[in-house]
Amino acid sequence: MLAPFWVDLHIHTALSPCGSLDMGAPEIVLAARKAGIDVIGISDHNTCDNYPAVYEASGGNPVVLPCIETQSAEDVHTLCVFPDYETAQTYKDWLWEKMPLIKNDVDYFGYQVVLDCCNNILKEEETLLIQGAGYEVDQIVSKVQELGGLAILAHVNRPSFSFPVALGPMPQDYQADAFELSWRISSDEAAEWRKKYPGRTFIRSSDSHTLDTLSRANCTKMMLEEPTFDEIKKAIRGEEGRRISWPWG
Repeated sequence: MLAPFWVDLHIHTALSPCGSLDMGAPEIVLAARKAGIDVIGISDHNTCDNYPAVYEASGGNPVVLPCIETQSAEDVHTLCVFPDYETAQTYKDWLWEKMPLIKNDVDYFGYQVVLDCCNNILKEEETLLIQGAGYEVDQIVSKVQELGGLAILAHVNRPSFSFPVALGPMPQDYQADAFELSWRISSDEAAEWRKKYPGRTFIRSSDSHTLDTLSRANCTKMMLEEPTFDEIKKAIRGEEGRRISWPWG
């Protein structure tokens, strides 16, 4: 039997240099529980190293999925969602084969810390995470799908790090699984995007860098049998009755 589940696939931790240091594992879990969010995706820039901490802290509530917000050579952000941590690591290993080894400037970009479930610092990532890897967005989308993941063009309505800004309008048949819209978009603006791309799946995510943006109002309601990757994949593809329950009404 299908039921509504609230899903936010785009949440940063203290590992992303643009993320607040308050974005620790137990803090994210508690904020998601208070907000009534059923599934969260941990999606730091070009890495998934803080997924284990949030997964362990959650104890299954909320469900935590490993994600990576990948920056392409053209500076397009793609939200890459994986069924498990092993698959995410396989993708990360491939991604980092062409990651420029530019050292992070802590004073300019901020800290990049890998945590455990209790927020103990395990290490500090020295390579700058907010930079384009050496792959084009088409290659990134293809690799994610080859591994069985979901490739979602991130915040396509934003004036930076989006496909339309870097490369122009998305082709109607572009191979990505879905397009993501920022939670800041209005209902009328969202309707225009849907009209412009009929038949395409859109999701909404918080892209949280701070705890105060974790909210049901900033994510997507999906009709699923259970809160799992496989069910979310079916909803995004409109399979077996699973679907996106449009968050803008």
